[in-house]
Amino acid sequence: MARRAGIAAFIGTTIEIFDFTIYSTASALVLGTLFFPEVSPATGTLVAFATIWAGFIARPLGGVIFGHFGDRVSRKKMLIISLSMMGVATTAVGALPTYESIGLLAPVLLVLFRMLQGIAMGGEWGGAVLIATEHAPKNKKILYGAFAQQGAPVGTLLGTIAFMLITQLPEEQFTGWGWRLPFLFSAVLVVVGIVIRSQLEESPEMDRLRRQSEVVRIPVLEVLKNSKKIIVLGVLGGAIGMAGSYVKTTFALSWATSELGFDRSTFLSIITVALVVQVIVQPFGAVLATRFPARNVILWVLLPEIVLMPLMFGAIGTGSIPWIIVTMGLATLPHAMFYATLAGILANSFPARTRYTGISVAYQLSTTLFAGTAPFVCQFLLNSTGSIVSVMVLTVVYVLLSVGCSLALLRHNATATTKSGDRSERAAVAPEPSN
Repeated sequence: MARRAGIAAFIGTTIEIFDFTIYSTASALVLGTLFFPEVSPATGTLVAFATIWAGFIARPLGGVIFGHFGDRVSRKKMLIISLSMMGVATTAVGALPTYESIGLLAPVLLVLFRMLQGIAMGGEWGGAVLIATEHAPKNKKILYGAFAQQGAPVGTLLGTIAFMLITQLPEEQFTGWGWRLPFLFSAVLVVVGIVIRSQLEESPEMDRLRRQSEVVRIPVLEVLKNSKKIIVLGVLGGAIGMAGSYVKTTFALSWATSELGFDRSTFLSIITVALVVQVIVQPFGAVLATRFPARNVILWVLLPEIVLMPLMFGAIGTGSIPWIIVTMGLATLPHAMFYATLAGILANSFPARTRYTGISVAYQLSTTLFAGTAPFVCQFLLNSTGSIVSVMVLTVVYVLLSVGCSLALLRHNATATTKSGDRSERAAVAPEPSN
């Protein structure tokens, strides 16, 4: 059952990230002209990126809603409902008429369906992490939590490949109907995910809470009362883990194809190589965090990003494809390995009775603040300054935030564990080895 839970978490998050990725990619390539044709191309792209953020704004709401019922009723049921909701919203985007057909109603519905995606995703991640970690064998919690995290690069890779293939169509066919295909195909993936998740047993921790009558009446109020510091540190600590991929893929794709003259298919191929690197390397972050002190691992993997992300943008500016592939691959390593540890770090920060709500609120607020805004803020800085250097500086800020707040969160967890003298409720991650 532990293996099934890990696989179900991985497959579910893969599907949901696939859905989020195809929306982001479509925003960079086509949604601006189809749904916001009354503005300039650059402004249309900016507005399309703003609709990406609409989905991220909705994610904390999804975290609260699904976290409430996930902490009170069932982890498993919430996972099935969240996946179903995502499938409906994504398929609806694929079938949505454009501005040319129904006018202003088109962008309004686009934002609505995007927000439904966000609510579903807000409930998905926390449940996936918990169904994996709470079924996991002792001392392997952080590795099983990484199953849910691994769905992110795989889903992003599949979504990027889908668009890489359909960009081979002639321009008229791509903008006419080709871009819709990945959205419609999502319905098939969702059915597969629901079948797999329906075969899981309920989380052992959830069963224990119900048997011992420890279910909290309103989990979000208890989280806000007792865990405010954890929430703040979790939100800020996730900065580069959340924003890194969107800076590297969505924004870089738009900048390269709209201003630097790169062919869509060519740059999507470059991104695909970087995503393959992420899929391969990301789990090693979780492995390192189980064998060495987590604070050391965070420093080892993140500090190189201060140099590597700006180096990547410099390489894109040169137009040299081999150089771009190398630097984008290198820039992927730090935030990918760090991202693998996030689930374990956050799950270790909350007691079981409010864990679904706690990790969902922290994680989803972080995605709203950093992942959802990253393409928009990067494009705004580029439009305002006319220089990619401003974007490079922003990426360094993301890294420094993650380092400082993640280390503070680990210190807080260690202090809380020492004071309580009991690790039973903070067992989402294996105990950190000593130096």
